[in-house]
Amino acid sequence: MQKELDTKKPNATILFIFGGSGDLNQRKLTPALFNLSIDGLMPEKFAIIGTGRTDYSNDKFRSHLYKGIEEFSRRKENPPGSWEDFSQHISYLRMDVDQPASYEPIKKMITDCEASWDVKADVIFYLAVAPQLVPEITTNIHNLKLHKPKDKLRIVVEKPFGHDLKSAQELNKLLTNMYDECQIYRIDHYLGKDTVQNILALRFANALFEPIWNSNYIDHVQITASETVGVEGRGGYYEQSGALRDMVQNHILQLMCMVAMEAPVSFEADEIRNKKSDVLNALRKIKKEDVQKYAVRGQYSAGWMQGVEEKAYREEKGVNANSAVETFAAVKFYVDNWRWQGVPFYVRTGKFLKEKTTLITIQFKEGPKYAFPPEASETWRSNRLTISIQPEMDIRLRFQAKRPGQTMSLNPVNMVFSYHDTFHEPQPEAYETLLLDAMMGNPTQYMRSDQVEIAWKVIEPILDAWEKRPPDNFPNYAPGSWGPEDAEALIAKDGRTWITLPPNGKG
Repeated sequence: MQKELDTKKPNATILFIFGGSGDLNQRKLTPALFNLSIDGLMPEKFAIIGTGRTDYSNDKFRSHLYKGIEEFSRRKENPPGSWEDFSQHISYLRMDVDQPASYEPIKKMITDCEASWDVKADVIFYLAVAPQLVPEITTNIHNLKLHKPKDKLRIVVEKPFGHDLKSAQELNKLLTNMYDECQIYRIDHYLGKDTVQNILALRFANALFEPIWNSNYIDHVQITASETVGVEGRGGYYEQSGALRDMVQNHILQLMCMVAMEAPVSFEADEIRNKKSDVLNALRKIKKEDVQKYAVRGQYSAGWMQGVEEKAYREEKGVNANSAVETFAAVKFYVDNWRWQGVPFYVRTGKFLKEKTTLITIQFKEGPKYAFPPEASETWRSNRLTISIQPEMDIRLRFQAKRPGQTMSLNPVNMVFSYHDTFHEPQPEAYETLLLDAMMGNPTQYMRSDQVEIAWKVIEPILDAWEKRPPDNFPNYAPGSWGPEDAEALIAKDGRTWITLPPNGKG
């Protein structure tokens, strides 16, 4: 089934992008669709219709999007005529999403396309809009009564999906009352990255790793997702979010699922998602009174970052001068099942940290030293598997090797697989993969309703405890650091340290 999906083109598709005049479409969605077109992966017949309040003509809208191609596409040089051909499939519909009458032209646009193509098309509504607009838009779409078979109509919803467990449940209930679960695509762009998808290949296509992928051999797991930028003018959004909601509840927990899940019996969508749900269900729920033992929060102060003097978070536009919102979060999780019993998963994420990186580290238990002379143990290091999602995009296995010479002197060395060095073809952006999956009707890399709700249940005790106990030390870390001291203490009290790659990923 999966092989067939990978080799055929999508059916004729009409893609409506709500928020079409916005930043996400210009920076990510249209460049991704354009790259798919260059690669010959778009349907033979397709239409892309952007919607928004801005008063664009079709030509002005296309020019607006082309600026995004020039600035943000991974292909800075395009084949001659490729944009001209692709842009003819793009049009613009000015509309107010809160006015039901504004939706009526959608029916005619679908009918006209299908009549000119002489084929019934798949229709996708991509909601690149603020979360509070999702209920109104999806309800108005439903009220159009498009009479499409359920496999011919899909709704793609950007994160965040809900603000907490209650709002996520309410949104899921609203959507599933109008659409089947198989029609709802909750996007997490991390899951579209090749380096993330490669985790399953690494684990389950190599007999070398699976027998030792458990608590008998693994000491602990670390996941770091750090950024070297602040909130970049999105203070108003971040005040409603914070690092725990923005990164841990979705991206980081999904990476944990990829690392911790059991082997699937197939790569069917629900089989993969069932295995991920099993991990989320097995995550130990942190009691509110124990949150301070398992979770740390931080907020950046003013300071210098890469030669630039940066404002404190509380000085950012749209941010409360006494804000208690965290720009850094670190949590220690446990997966209470047979495979992972007793193995801590340390995760951290934050703004204005020392390096931009997404790194998964599998730290193995120390091997016995008794057979080696004392001088060998001076440089003894445990085996370690490091999966770099970005920016290095590599996998490195650290093991012990004897140094040349007459003595038994050991040194840790790395065996490195680099995507860039091994595969010379350009790698697709995450949105290319996920948009193609949506057009193919393949929801494997999209979130299912139960996954979203379980993830909220996991972090809600932390959110509640933090809300009830405002921090008394914010801001507590400087730009260019690795976060607050308490984050170091969280892992140091277990006799461990946070792991980063050496400079430039070498060594």
